[in-house]
Amino acid sequence: MDTGQLLGALLIAFVLGGSLAYIFWRERARAARELKERPAAGEKVNPVQLQLQAYERLILLTERIALPNLINRINQPGIAGKDMQMMLTHTIKQEFDHNITQQIYVSSEAWDAVRNLKEQNIHIINQVASILPPDVSGTDLNKQLLEMIVQNPKMTLHNVVAEVLSFEAKKLMRQ
Repeated sequence: MDTGQLLGALLIAFVLGGSLAYIFWRERARAARELKERPAAGEKVNPVQLQLQAYERLILLTERIALPNLINRINQPGIAGKDMQMMLTHTIKQEFDHNITQQIYVSSEAWDAVRNLKEQNIHIINQVASILPPDVSGTDLNKQLLEMIVQNPKMTLHNVVAEVLSFEAKKLMRQ
């Protein structure tokens, strides 16, 4: 093995190790936050507060998977369109899966709206990617997605879903 191959292998190992350490740290921090948010033993849980927290989390999820926000957050110039397509859809699924337990605290209509938003965004990404040339860049895919959203603002559901969630949370606070 020559020096170049050794350096390449070391670089890959370093990047993978750093990535794993970051993921471990992030998950540990999330677990610590969730543990801190749980009530102490014997402390009475307020179901309305749990429901309001679920609505808050779902509104945050809605904003995080809104295509313009998602593209701005994970855009990586220089990657292939197929890789960007995979990153976008994977991130949406991951964000959704991370919040899947919130469905027990919200109405079935609210949960259906969030699930439909997830499915719609994945469908839009895949549809736009399918009409572009196979060698398109990730930047071009993102541009096409954003242009489509600007041309058809009613095509995206995230504002409607956020309004539904906000309305239900406000209704819950008035009870």
